[in-house]
Amino acid sequence: MTQVLKLWPLLTATHRYDKSISTRHRGQGEIIEAPILAYLIETRNGRILYDVGCDYRKIENPALRDHYYDPATFAFGAPEMREEQRLPHHLARLGLAAADVDVVFVGHLHFDHAGGLCEVCGSDIHVQYEELEAARSGQDPAYFADDFTGNYKWKVMRGEYDVAPGVRAISSPGHTAGHMSLWIELPKGAPVILCGDAADLQENLRDEVAPGICWHDREDQALDSIRKLKSIAAREKAELWPNHDIAFWRTLRQFPAFHV
Repeated sequence: MTQVLKLWPLLTATHRYDKSISTRHRGQGEIIEAPILAYLIETRNGRILYDVGCDYRKIENPALRDHYYDPATFAFGAPEMREEQRLPHHLARLGLAAADVDVVFVGHLHFDHAGGLCEVCGSDIHVQYEELEAARSGQDPAYFADDFTGNYKWKVMRGEYDVAPGVRAISSPGHTAGHMSLWIELPKGAPVILCGDAADLQENLRDEVAPGICWHDREDQALDSIRKLKSIAAREKAELWPNHDIAFWRTLRQFPAFHV
């Protein structure tokens, strides 16, 4: 039986970029606005964060912004992130602090998913072995090395497992080497699968289009992951939540409202 009580989608920033970054081989020249999300899951045994957004310092500080979001690497610039979108402010609105988060589950270590680790560094941080190795390899500029080289409490995992009763890690590589999605069995209604960047947009799921960025160009692996998530959702009558689709995000309950 699930021990999940509530699920909050948290808008931590937005980013404007070429759609082809989200949909491989299509959308070139079309600029989209994408939400950068984290998700807070309250269970009877503690609280879990899925992803943590960007490092605010690298956006707010002009020198750091110029360094990390160099146009030579990031043609569409830094995300837009306000002070009140930082994780501590979301938590404070619920009467919580970073110390009240028990587990951080990082779907992957790209800058817009792992940069906020500095805000919750006292928590246990779940990450896949393959993901950590890929991030440390320096082969993908979307990994910012100092996002994940702090004195963190890593819990390095391999494969799928139950994070808590009703919360299960689902392997969905392709976008990155160790990408993980998250199954959440809510107390009411349909289960939710947080796709992470296995599917940025509803279009990725509907048309089975791989993300624009695939680890070592493994488009086949990314498509296998999309089909796997769709198969699980069909079998279990679960909802698939794409990760960077602003139209879809607007259909969700807006913070501090929550899903149950």
